[in-house]
Amino acid sequence: MKKAQKEVRDVFGCDMTNIMGEEYWMSNKLSYLQLVIKETLRLHTPAPFLLPRENKERCKVMGYDIPLRTTVMVNAWAIARDPKYWDKPEVFWPERFEENHVDMKGAHFEMIPFGAGRKICPGMHFALATVEMALAYLLYFFDWEYSAKNGEELDMSEDFGLSIRRKTPLCLLATPST
Repeated sequence: MKKAQKEVRDVFGCDMTNIMGEEYWMSNKLSYLQLVIKETLRLHTPAPFLLPRENKERCKVMGYDIPLRTTVMVNAWAIARDPKYWDKPEVFWPERFEENHVDMKGAHFEMIPFGAGRKICPGMHFALATVEMALAYLLYFFDWEYSAKNGEELDMSEDFGLSIRRKTPLCLLATPST
């Protein structure tokens, strides 16, 4: 988090009004923060399964015959953690995307948090911009510390359902930056 926070503060400098400028959000200057967002969406996919689809013709996928009009669900969570596609898939490692140019727009099927094709999420660009802006504000204006209760380790286990969320609440202590 310190690396992303340093990047945000370096880009916007000490003039807090700069953070409001649209040119910063359109220029991709927060490259490390974008890597953090990408890695977060890979490791903690918001929805484990993409919207179900029905195939319009018989086909064969990886040796399996799929009959006509079969409802197919894609497990995006499992794909994003598959060691066939990712080195150390269970590790949060944003730097993996520095040289790996996998996008989230459905062109690379090893990472599809927003789906792909005609049924890709129409709000993807809005969601990514909103998350980037919110995180930049939070990292710029606050210093963050993990507030462990009774010395507990950070538990990143997930609770599965229609969407995925953490099993235990994340307690952070925010202090206004000076």
